[in-house]
Amino acid sequence: MTEFTRISCRQASELCQVEGTQIIDVRDATSYKQAHIKEAVHIDNNSLTEFVAQANPDKALVIYCYHGNSSQQAGQFFVQQDFTEVYSVDGGFEEWRLALPEDLA
Repeated sequence: MTEFTRISCRQASELCQVEGTQIIDVRDATSYKQAHIKEAVHIDNNSLTEFVAQANPDKALVIYCYHGNSSQQAGQFFVQQDFTEVYSVDGGFEEWRLALPEDLA
């Protein structure tokens, strides 16, 4: 069985430059509206089913949360949904915000 891969925010930022890479934010809607990583789509329980139906399971999927814990649970979920290349960002948004503020929207 495929598993998700834990990567650093710098590795994730590089991966997000590859055409077709999908990036999702699993934090709450208010936090997403305040700041998020460019190109990231906010996913919650209400939009999850639609995202899974529309996303390309064969393209890289980068997931981040606040600190890198919830994104691991989400990563496991997406692996179970037959996504083949799933990444969880260690340190989450908080680390990314400090290390790569230029990537934020």
